[in-house]
Amino acid sequence: MIAAVNPELVLLPLVIAAVCFDVFCLVDLVRAKQVKYLPKWLWAVLICFVGSPISGAVYLAVGKDQ
Repeated sequence: MIAAVNPELVLLPLVIAAVCFDVFCLVDLVRAKQVKYLPKWLWAVLICFVGSPISGAVYLAVGKDQ
């Protein structure tokens, strides 16, 4: 017999991972002395509100000043 799985419980780890990644990106952004291409406040808005993990990955790949 196959047990029924609650869909919310399946998605919960993904949501937690996405939120943790966003927090990591925001902390990195706050600690950065300089960022590329956009002002810090706009990177923060993108990380928080636009395609959650995707925008954080774009910040780390493109916007972070090494």
